[in-house]
Amino acid sequence: MIGWRFKNYLPGEGDETDFEKLLKLFQELLTHTSGNVGEALQWLTQLDRQYELTNEDYSMAEFIQELIDKNFIQPGDGPGKPPYVPTAKMEGQLRQKALKDLFGDIKKTKRGNHSTRYSGRGDERTSERRPFEFGDSLDKLAVSESLRNAQINHGIGDFKLTHDDLEVYETHYQAQMSTVLMIDISHSMILYGEDRITPAKKTAMALSEYITTRFPKDTLDIIVFGNDAWPVEIKDLPYLQVGPYHTNTVAGLELAMDILRRRRNPNKQIFMITDGKPTCIKRGNRYIKNSAGLDRTIVNRTLNLAGRLRKLSIPVTTFMIARDPWLVQFVQTFTETNGGKAYYSGLQGLGDFVFRDYKSNKNKRS
Repeated sequence: MIGWRFKNYLPGEGDETDFEKLLKLFQELLTHTSGNVGEALQWLTQLDRQYELTNEDYSMAEFIQELIDKNFIQPGDGPGKPPYVPTAKMEGQLRQKALKDLFGDIKKTKRGNHSTRYSGRGDERTSERRPFEFGDSLDKLAVSESLRNAQINHGIGDFKLTHDDLEVYETHYQAQMSTVLMIDISHSMILYGEDRITPAKKTAMALSEYITTRFPKDTLDIIVFGNDAWPVEIKDLPYLQVGPYHTNTVAGLELAMDILRRRRNPNKQIFMITDGKPTCIKRGNRYIKNSAGLDRTIVNRTLNLAGRLRKLSIPVTTFMIARDPWLVQFVQTFTETNGGKAYYSGLQGLGDFVFRDYKSNKNKRS
């Protein structure tokens, strides 16, 4: 007898091609190697030998060729350059993957604004209603309630709908947000064999993808700081590397403040991802460094800047990927001086903290 044969369904079974399975692993390795395609492929080849990721039907060479054919990697610029480099398509894929890994699936919306606590003629619909007023948009019209009012007020024999019958849904105003994300690239981010820079990069990529797709009217600036601070583009995030730097928190905060001063948007905030205390400041052309402990000169400069940012209504949310007692005490003092927030987390929860605080801050500002 001809019919159907059923078996237990295993989630993900048969859903991905060989290329898609290898692509996910390759993208993860690409983030760890700071965009070095050759090194990532070497790691992937080693994993293939150990775990037999490929087979007779689909080889590693075919995977590499498909990466090229689908415009995920491309040849380097010339002599002395890497044989292959990631394309803009791959950079976008890395940001999307980071967003999904850290924040889950988030749908892109047409509007890119933030909710506020003010109600009125705004953008985001609430469950409350009020009588229609001149100037209200008709797309906020509560149709069922308006028709019911018309029947109550005029009867159903000779149906009539007047201005007094109309009701609209209350809405919240939506605001724009300007954010600067600071990423610590000092040597301590890879000290003692612990990789702290990769989670920080993934968080930055996910946050940038979230803001640019969900809130396109917002601005996001990204800066890195070590001995000095400088801005980086979103497309450069996969390639960030830790350097032989100390932690000049003052330089990062000063650059962030200068960037936000040029933003006409009144809603501003700074996110700072770091794992260490400030150990460096610059006085003229000379660096003052102290890695042994909390240097009072360096600390005072940092706290003074925290107070200046508070006067400018720019809160700093610090995400500290360390829990040393003396470091926690410094961050607590810094946060109290600035009036911002601080989170002390392990590496696994870092992305979730950034996501939740971004949503929290945007809801509180008008």
